[in-house]
Amino acid sequence: MTLRELNRATLARQMLLAREKRPVVKAVGHLLGMQAQLPRPPFTGLWSRLENFTRADLATAVQARTVVRATSMRGTIHLMAAADFLKFRGCLQPSFDAGMRAILRERADKLDVPSLLAVARAYFEQPHTFEDARDHLVSKFPRGDERAMGYAVRMALPLVQVPGPDRWAYPAQADFVSAASWLRKPIAACSALGPIVLRYLAAYGPASVKDAQAWTGLANLEATFAGLGDKLITVSGPGGKPLFDLPDAPRPGADAVAPVRFLPEWDSVIVTRADERIVAKADRPRVFLSALRVAALVLVDGMAAATWKVSATASKATLQIDSFKTWPAAIRRDVTAEGDALLRFVEPQAKTYEVKVATA
Repeated sequence: MTLRELNRATLARQMLLAREKRPVVKAVGHLLGMQAQLPRPPFTGLWSRLENFTRADLATAVQARTVVRATSMRGTIHLMAAADFLKFRGCLQPSFDAGMRAILRERADKLDVPSLLAVARAYFEQPHTFEDARDHLVSKFPRGDERAMGYAVRMALPLVQVPGPDRWAYPAQADFVSAASWLRKPIAACSALGPIVLRYLAAYGPASVKDAQAWTGLANLEATFAGLGDKLITVSGPGGKPLFDLPDAPRPGADAVAPVRFLPEWDSVIVTRADERIVAKADRPRVFLSALRVAALVLVDGMAAATWKVSATASKATLQIDSFKTWPAAIRRDVTAEGDALLRFVEPQAKTYEVKVATA
């Protein structure tokens, strides 16, 4: 496969070649998880992928508890279909344990984790902020390391965030509650990692073992890939690099049309991606920023071509687009038109709208 064919294969699975008619829960489930450090990005991510998507579509699923926002892949906050969270959360625990050790180091050795989790599990039967939870833990373990205790609980205890009536379904500082309490079902024991690998490839492939490990946060997946046998095929990627894929996954040709698309901050198709199928090597410094931030992107012909940001006053909404290079007039028109539609989705109450395009 050429780099362009690899690009088109991934875009097809990501619902970015054409907006698709899928219920929100199925779309979120297909993507396995949508990174959601901030409440808004998953909304704009789904707007770019689903036909006639409205803000209420996702807010309703969140309120119905069929979609949850929780610590998931790589120990970061994701939106997931509730059924997937219940099924896969246990499989991700080893990566959380490793992450906790890497962050806390010798501080972890001083924690009585079983006692800590027993207290936290009872406390989070009702919703609480993590700030309040840390105060509660200190009251029970007055000699404990407040920050270390809070981080250990966040990594070891399956929790979900509690939605509210906010415009993006969650407040800036959402409460957490026990996942089992919120979903009224226990977290499943992990029997195998193969299902996660298959779901990953269905949405993000073709990919290498290292790609899957980077995205899921799980280590040592070589044996899992090998154990999937004829459920996988191997394709030759750019430069002859072997990549794994599903036999019946879409792999459109290089001539497939890729329309202008806007991706939010930390979009899950971009994060952890080390190859150049969507972001050219020369453009990585514009995309992967300090403090582990990943910029909101404009895709032109399937490739990252600009960053974008929305600002708003009481009466006016502005979309600032900073392109990586000068565009021909036709591309500029397409980007402006799609950007105007996005701006009206993000700021529907504004009285006036403006899309600005500048060359970075």
